[in-house]
Amino acid sequence: MSWVATALVPKQLDLLRGSIRNRALIGALVNPSHSDHDLHLHELQEAGAAIGKDINIVQAATASEIDIAFASLVQKGADALVVTNDPFFISSRDQIVALAARYRIPAMYFTREFTEAGGLMSYGASLVDAARQGGVYAGKILHGEKPADLPVMQSVKFEFVVNLKAAKILGLEIPPTMLALADEVIE
Repeated sequence: MSWVATALVPKQLDLLRGSIRNRALIGALVNPSHSDHDLHLHELQEAGAAIGKDINIVQAATASEIDIAFASLVQKGADALVVTNDPFFISSRDQIVALAARYRIPAMYFTREFTEAGGLMSYGASLVDAARQGGVYAGKILHGEKPADLPVMQSVKFEFVVNLKAAKILGLEIPPTMLALADEVIE
């Protein structure tokens, strides 16, 4: 299974920029221990160049490093944040969402679970749909198909979720055009 996560960075930046207007410095939280670390850095740099912005990258692989990364972003004057796809960040989502709220940094996440936990917005593959696809795959194997004969599956359902409660806490008004693009708006 593939989530196609790093390829979504340009779209995530575009949605974030369209929602927060007039923000100059965008930060990105990346885990240096993640196997796709170099790919994340490359995608962020390319996506930043495409919109004419340098992306301020901070790195964290532990809970204490997440705290340090946010303090660094605040010190540098970051106006917004993109959190890259990483299982560690999913397990740390409450901490990350709380820090974004405390420091009033609008953030784009890679899965709806962050937005449901109080984050501003997310764009990424549906974990529920990916689990369903994984179940179908497992069923094929249990019915005798050889795993080596099965193709790599990619996520097919992507979701853009906006949390208006979080926007209010951050003092943001999400433009109606962005809300119209959302698959779900949490009020």
